[in-house]
Amino acid sequence: MSEQSYMSETGATALEVEDLHVSIGGTEILHGVSFSLAAGERLGIIGGSGSGKTITALAIAGLLPRGAEVRGSVRANGRELLGLSERELAVIRGDRIGMVFQEPKTALSPFRRLGTQMTEALAIHYRLGREERRDAALRLASQVGLKDPERIVRAYPHEVSGGQRQRAAIAAAISANPGLLLADEPTTALDVTVQRGILELFTDITDSASCSLVCITHDIAVVHQVAERVVVFEDGRIVEQGAVREILERPQHRVTQALIAAAGGDHS
Repeated sequence: MSEQSYMSETGATALEVEDLHVSIGGTEILHGVSFSLAAGERLGIIGGSGSGKTITALAIAGLLPRGAEVRGSVRANGRELLGLSERELAVIRGDRIGMVFQEPKTALSPFRRLGTQMTEALAIHYRLGREERRDAALRLASQVGLKDPERIVRAYPHEVSGGQRQRAAIAAAISANPGLLLADEPTTALDVTVQRGILELFTDITDSASCSLVCITHDIAVVHQVAERVVVFEDGRIVEQGAVREILERPQHRVTQALIAAAGGDHS
């Protein structure tokens, strides 16, 4: 399956990236990237280091470094994001687009309690009283499978495990019920058992809510577990894309073949 656009049965599209070019410091990093994501769909973006997958996520979220030059189109639920002001993007982030990063230690402030950070988007977008915010933190902690939520919401990041920090970061990302969740290498720093639980959580979130997922990774095994479709990057270009099962069973590009071989080769 080589098409660059995928629509759900309802025709709803959560994300459309069209002819995206990104240059940083005068060097073009992305060269005409195009793909789309249906409402409720889970897409894996995979490639080696420097392939452009993370730059793509930063471009979607409006988090590229200052001075970056961007051409093309990025539309979330039909709204063009490129060209919006930082103030407009700040409203969209959290409310329409949630983000989960590779290392929750860097995404979470060490000086603020987890419950406060988990409900930050809610505090920005809605007027919640102190008790309402506490109740929301407890609900979110339970939703992402954090045991003993009363303790977790009062804890600081260094007082919980890496897996618990990542679940708290996911809770923060989904707190305002965004339609799109961007996860950039969300399990790299976790052991295999914890990783599996986090990926199952992503599946549960998209199955139970009207939320689409873009999971960026270098690991084909992660794509196999969490995604329905996959886009393969090399040198700032998409070199292959399609349904995960088709790509795993019949990879056409040497990059895809190498990624599958590096992961052990058998994901049927």
